[in-house]
Amino acid sequence: MSPRDILSALVAALALGLAFIAIKIGVGQAPPLLLTALRFAFAAVPAVFFVARPKAPARLVALYGLLIGVGLFGLMFLAIAQGMPAGLASLVIQLQAFITVFLAWGFLHERPTAVQMSAASLALLGIVVIGSARLGGASLWPFLLVIAAALCWGAANIVGKRAGRMDMFAFTIWSSLAAPAPLLALSLFFEGPRAVAALAHPSWTLALCVAALAYGGTVVGFGLWSRLLAHYPAAEVAPFALLIPVVGMVSGWLVFAEPLSQIEFAGALLVMAGLSLNVFGERLLAHGIRQFR
Repeated sequence: MSPRDILSALVAALALGLAFIAIKIGVGQAPPLLLTALRFAFAAVPAVFFVARPKAPARLVALYGLLIGVGLFGLMFLAIAQGMPAGLASLVIQLQAFITVFLAWGFLHERPTAVQMSAASLALLGIVVIGSARLGGASLWPFLLVIAAALCWGAANIVGKRAGRMDMFAFTIWSSLAAPAPLLALSLFFEGPRAVAALAHPSWTLALCVAALAYGGTVVGFGLWSRLLAHYPAAEVAPFALLIPVVGMVSGWLVFAEPLSQIEFAGALLVMAGLSLNVFGERLLAHGIRQFR
């Protein structure tokens, strides 16, 4: 990767990690489904007037937008609003990497390697450890919501692969159009008066959070990430994804003083070890074989 693209990858990871801080603050200013609707509304408009439509079937563009907007972020915003620590959410959501592998196995017949299976098992063990810690309290439901959000992200990745090679920045912008309407309808149905009040009297804090999520998290974060994946092998870009939960957990600790219990910390280490094995395992194995020969 060129120095410019390495910088782009660092900026993308930083933007995606810090987005969890904006989510945490934003759900204190507006109901979570409304906040998600505003995020994708402003991510799509006015950008769609300046970005050409992606060369992909409209149904796949819309399905991707629904899975990312309503599924991934709708559920994750709900989880954080219901007490899931932002830093821990940024880690657990990375299960999408392994969910994508297994969905690709089932739907695209891309069989995972032994290293990927081992990495998934290690990360799953970490998630079970974290879940066991949360089972003793009242916060298991938000944890399960983040797991469901990771499943939606994995499904969206499969839809993106089905759509084929294209301008992924345009795909991100145009797919964002699919999310605001259903999210707003769900918000008015479930969040009712709170949603109407937040829309009628938006605070400057809410406006800044929406701007950070729409332009920082979606346009900059997902836009740069998609561009890098379109120009480089996934194995070359993927290691930078490990910075996202690091940024999320460190910033959550600094801004909100979010603690991790010893059991949750141990589970987090297992998840990070699984992610690291998934990213670097094949190359380390290949290097070891070459050295042995």
